[in-house]
Amino acid sequence: MTTMLLAAVLISAAGLTGIIRAVALKRQLLDIPNHRSSHQRPTPKGGGLAFVITFLMALTGLVLTHAIPLSIYLALMAGGLITAVVGYVDDLRELSPKIRIISHVGAAAIGLLCIGGMPPLNLGFTVWHWGWIGHAVGVLGLVWTINLYNFMDGIDGIAASEAVFASVAGGALLIAAGTADLGTISLVLAAACAGFLIWNWPPAKIFMGDTGSGFLGYMLGLLAIAGSGSSRMTLWLWGLLLGVFIVDTLVTLVTRVRAGRKWSQAHRSHAYQHLTIRWGSHLKVTLAVNLINVLWLLPLAVAAWQWPPGSLVLAAAGLVPLLITAVVLKAGQESFSSTISSSGS
Repeated sequence: MTTMLLAAVLISAAGLTGIIRAVALKRQLLDIPNHRSSHQRPTPKGGGLAFVITFLMALTGLVLTHAIPLSIYLALMAGGLITAVVGYVDDLRELSPKIRIISHVGAAAIGLLCIGGMPPLNLGFTVWHWGWIGHAVGVLGLVWTINLYNFMDGIDGIAASEAVFASVAGGALLIAAGTADLGTISLVLAAACAGFLIWNWPPAKIFMGDTGSGFLGYMLGLLAIAGSGSSRMTLWLWGLLLGVFIVDTLVTLVTRVRAGRKWSQAHRSHAYQHLTIRWGSHLKVTLAVNLINVLWLLPLAVAAWQWPPGSLVLAAAGLVPLLITAVVLKAGQESFSSTISSSGS
């Protein structure tokens, strides 16, 4: 049943992406390159709508067949719709950062309320019970992942392939930990993103836009929080699965803020963007990120699953080299000005 569902979701997402691309071309709904862009050709946008619709429809089917709890369905559906709608409007006409943040905070608060707040945090030597402060930390964490994903959606295939990796790995580990409902949801999200990735793989034929990037950030963030309620699935493990995105965004943001730049100002100074300019290829960078995920972060995540008390130490061991790499690549610094010849994200 699960295999058939995943195949249906993947095929549906791929087909719907093709339809959305045709409509976008006909109506000239294109991402036009500017000085901050990593692509050079006008490219259809809004493709994220395909995996948003496909995933939420599959999610509705799962709750109607009692395969998942109503609470997690409401959390994903409500917050997901808010982030997707806000992103879609932002794709059509740019919204102010204030409106986006208020919407993201609202989505995060609703999602956290539906799942009952933050699960205890395993620190290895002790377990931290959040209490009331957990609500604030959880909301801030979800707002962070929503915007993190938007920041990292800058070259062909990187955001969609990261979502496929994290969702497949997280889903498999959730199922192995006995949390089949969340694991199934995670795998369905992976299938929806894989269908879109067929069109978004370098050179991209369509972009997901804010419609898709914010939605993915919310989904992965909420699944990480809800999934960390399992004795084996700690937040540190999820931090490993999303390590490349977390580290690049964190170093870039801190560097820019220290330099006096606005955090919300559009730019092209992430480590992966600098590397794209150096290598002159979206494909090489996207493949490099996927290799880091599979060969470095995944084994550490599996080890963290097998040894939950050591997950914090394993996360530090996995993320520190990435942090050093981001600093070496001058994440957050406007130091690379050459153009590249690939098509975009």
